[in-house]
Amino acid sequence: MPFWDKKTETLHHEKLEALQLKRLRKTAKICYSRVPFYRRRFDDLGIKPDDIKSLEDISKLPFTTRQDLLDNYPFGLAAVPLEEIVRIHASSGTTGKPKIFPYTRNDLDNWSELMARELYMVGVTKQDVVQLIYNFAFFTGGFGFQQGAERIGSMVIPAGAGNTKRQLTTMLDLKTTVFSSTPSYALHMAEVMEEMGLRGDDLSLRIGVFGAEPWSESMRKKIEFGFGIDAFDNYGLSEMCGPGVCIECEEKSGMHLWRDHFLPEVVDSEGNAVEKGELVLSTLTREGLPLLRYRTGDLTAFVDEECSCGRTHGRISRIRGRTDDMLIIRGVNVFPSQFEDIALGFPGIGDSYQIIVDRKASMDSLNFRVEVTEEIFRGSEVALRDLKNRLERELREGLCVSAVVELVEPKSIQRSEGKAKRVVDLREV
Repeated sequence: MPFWDKKTETLHHEKLEALQLKRLRKTAKICYSRVPFYRRRFDDLGIKPDDIKSLEDISKLPFTTRQDLLDNYPFGLAAVPLEEIVRIHASSGTTGKPKIFPYTRNDLDNWSELMARELYMVGVTKQDVVQLIYNFAFFTGGFGFQQGAERIGSMVIPAGAGNTKRQLTTMLDLKTTVFSSTPSYALHMAEVMEEMGLRGDDLSLRIGVFGAEPWSESMRKKIEFGFGIDAFDNYGLSEMCGPGVCIECEEKSGMHLWRDHFLPEVVDSEGNAVEKGELVLSTLTREGLPLLRYRTGDLTAFVDEECSCGRTHGRISRIRGRTDDMLIIRGVNVFPSQFEDIALGFPGIGDSYQIIVDRKASMDSLNFRVEVTEEIFRGSEVALRDLKNRLERELREGLCVSAVVELVEPKSIQRSEGKAKRVVDLREV
């Protein structure tokens, strides 16, 4: 697939690291001189921006957390005067107040460039019709895709979220070739498409870009089969810019993370560097909200091998969950994505599921409710029982913990227009 900015995307490793160090030092100086929060953190640690002599010295800098953003609501972490802020995005926090993300004009330009880089990489061109199925309120997702697609020159349909039949009718009538949504909503669209008597061949779709929630390879295959498209995983978060942090190339073996704008680390719960753990990101070009060592809460790993696509920006593996999504069942760490990987590969298993955790007599119990196809549900009790037993056995072997499987009727689990709610933890009630 082609390059949007070949010189930058294939920058030699030494030149890329030199650029990262230059930008990291500049960001550290800006944070120290303009943001009182960071000045206090630096002073508490007894460090100065000039102490950053190499990329490894990033370990000397303080971490930033989502709570820090909430505690400094609304503009306590902004590094420019408010008259230089041209847009605000936000996301909700646990306290009821949102996290506020200010953008300068340069921030928006950089974001648009990153999104154009990503979309062009997966094959989007000015000949495409791009339908965006996201909430266009404070959420960054739809805006980022719109800016990138428009910079390429594509025709953009900011369709918004929900109203699935209308989404599909729009795809049919306007000959949409590319669409983006959450992966769980894409599966729901495939179900409604079948109800409407439409097939993937009836549409003009060829590319789908999905993110905003963890999803498995099994789900990718279902989406690709249902729509007859190439489906790509992308990742971003509003604290950095929104979508635009990284995306898969045609190899689909990890997401290229744009290291000219972000410096990544992977750490354990204590903040130590590890192979697999929590993704930590530092902004290198953000003006309105520069962040140092932001703990994303998302779990991943670095992909060490060079990519055959020719891009030198190192990859991270598929996001496998969040630190706050991890379930501890009888001492075993379990993530929702593990259920999905195992279950959705079974013939006869549908697309929607719920994980229900409870505690009875001081012992955790795990139930896995999953839809089956109409054919299986209306079939023999023997076939249903056999499928239940096989799935329970596979989950037990794959998760190292027992789960009771409940096979339920197609479309009986509530759908969501955004991120799917996969876990119901009754231990907290």
